[in-house]
Amino acid sequence: MEGVTEALNGVAVGRISAKEPQWLRERRDHAWDVYERTPMPSTRLEEWRYTDLRRKLDLASLKLSTAATAPDDFEAWPLRLREAMALDREASGRIVLIDGHVVHTEIADELASKGVVLMSLHEAVENHPDLVKEYLATRAVPPEEGKFAALNAALWNDGIFLHVPRGVKLESPVRVTRWFSESGVAYFSRTLIVAETASQVSYVDEVLSDDFTAQTLTSSAVEVFAQDGAQVQFVAVQRLGRGGFYQAVQRTLAQRDSTLDTLNVALGGTTTRVDLNARLLGPGANSDMLGLYFGDADQHFDFNTSQDHVAGNAGSDLLPVADKRFHHIF
Repeated sequence: MEGVTEALNGVAVGRISAKEPQWLRERRDHAWDVYERTPMPSTRLEEWRYTDLRRKLDLASLKLSTAATAPDDFEAWPLRLREAMALDREASGRIVLIDGHVVHTEIADELASKGVVLMSLHEAVENHPDLVKEYLATRAVPPEEGKFAALNAALWNDGIFLHVPRGVKLESPVRVTRWFSESGVAYFSRTLIVAETASQVSYVDEVLSDDFTAQTLTSSAVEVFAQDGAQVQFVAVQRLGRGGFYQAVQRTLAQRDSTLDTLNVALGGTTTRVDLNARLLGPGANSDMLGLYFGDADQHFDFNTSQDHVAGNAGSDLLPVADKRFHHIF
């Protein structure tokens, strides 16, 4: 799929936001301003001391893809994408993204009737503006979180919005599959999950590609909110081809008596950098962080994790599992 590309700059921010509501245009402009004022992370910073971006990422060489949206036609999608989806078990809902665009969305009728919302972030901006405005790039991953958080907040092309109403429990996971095909570009996406009081949801996000002919960046910002007593499981599976630079900022906010667990699985790509922070905001909140990663040769995996016990009587745990044949940081 070929498309016109453009540089990662303020002009691109203006193009992306041209038809968006004023509050979102202002939010993107602010994020770009923060990005320009924020230095690029260096190994002098403790949290970046294992990943030298001067050697690992040539951000200036990347362009922003403007590829057209692929059709919502399973038979027309890449074979590896279809094979991966065929292996998925039963799901409460599904979303497929191809080259940064949401091309397919489905949600079980029973759940939709209970008020569960699963849609592209662009649709959510139009259909649920109050919810999106409250949570998007505000408390979890604001631009001030860092250089890449600001860049993502300014240039995200599409994303996913999942809202689970009070007391609703999803017995099967929501499954998201992303396919990337263009080389030498930067993809930016966001995921916003809001689980209301006493709700339950599992979310599995899988990233796939063939090998790239030039370095390609996939940048993801994930914001997960678990309100009182909610149970949320978030799983990210990275299976990019060689040449892929996988960068993600994940923030989870757990309120009173909620459980918000994460699992990051890294299998592909050339470089992986994940910043994961759990904030335990209410008494009785719990967060377990699990990591699984396997690779070979020159693959570089860097997971920077932290758990903030803002409230007392909260619990957390961290468990990495790795194949020792490659460079890894956890």
